[in-house]
Amino acid sequence: MDPVMANENPFKLSQIFIPVSIGLVVVVWLFLREFDPKTLWTLRFNYTSVACVFLAFLLMLGRDFGMIWRFRLMADKKISWHQAFNIHILSEFTSAVTPSAVGGSGLVVLFMNKEGLSVGRSTAIMFAGLIMDELFFIVVTPIIFLFVPMKELFNATSVVASTISVIYWTVYAGITIWTLILIVGLFFRPDMIAGLMQLIFRLPFLNRWHDKIKSFGSSIVESSKELGQRSKLFWLKIGATTLLTWASRFLVVNALFMAFVPVNNQLIIFGRQLILWLVMLVSPTPGGSGLSEFAFKEYYSDIVLSTTPVLLIIILWRFISYYFYLLVGTVVVPRWLRGKFKRRREYKKH
Repeated sequence: MDPVMANENPFKLSQIFIPVSIGLVVVVWLFLREFDPKTLWTLRFNYTSVACVFLAFLLMLGRDFGMIWRFRLMADKKISWHQAFNIHILSEFTSAVTPSAVGGSGLVVLFMNKEGLSVGRSTAIMFAGLIMDELFFIVVTPIIFLFVPMKELFNATSVVASTISVIYWTVYAGITIWTLILIVGLFFRPDMIAGLMQLIFRLPFLNRWHDKIKSFGSSIVESSKELGQRSKLFWLKIGATTLLTWASRFLVVNALFMAFVPVNNQLIIFGRQLILWLVMLVSPTPGGSGLSEFAFKEYYSDIVLSTTPVLLIIILWRFISYYFYLLVGTVVVPRWLRGKFKRRREYKKH
């Protein structure tokens, strides 16, 4: 077993209470400070509202389908739809219970390995998926800027909102540099990644795993060569699933605004979601809980006259795009852990 593949349970289900508690505290605080019962009468509660909320759920399911499909494609269909579903839910759950600044993508390698893929191939898939995700932000953001003035995207009506611009450009520059490094390392010089890992594992407290890391590095080189030899059609499919995944996720907010607030330019809503997501990547809280709710309220406060619709949208948005994965994770994760790690313990006994 490779060193990155831990034998112990990587989750503590009690972790879900931390992000949930933080998020609920912030939402309650916002309601106590901003909620005005009189404005409830101004909200649109009709068939259109229900249809748009339902559409938001469908869009999130579209996002899930895109991720599951991408896992299948990148694994060359050597994992089933059910296995790809498990990997997706596990990775979403991991991201939800770990700080956004840390991220949970590293454990995707463990999940894929437990589903039968080699560690090297799993690592190459993880890096390739990360590259595609980063490229979406790098490419789509400038396109949005062509159609929407920056002053409308970077709402500067509050101190928090105006700070978003500074954080965004810093994160955008960092992601661009990091993506270039990943592209060079995975597709042009995978030996550099392997060599760097071997160098790191020569450290005294990591040296006992050096031989395994050497084998692991060789596997990465082989897998990256395989990815580099893929056809243009393959990468078009991966690009299409990536576009489906992220576009669906951000359009959730558009659907929720359509349910309660008339908005003239939906591209502003979409563009601000993209910007807000990048900013939340540096959040120190699990899944951006607390900070996401507060930043959303501040960032979209200039679109409607009353804060009440925004608060309602925040609750629905976070449930659909965040708390839902915590709920599903509490069902999928324990079952998956019992199956995979129990099997490992029984194997060791024999």
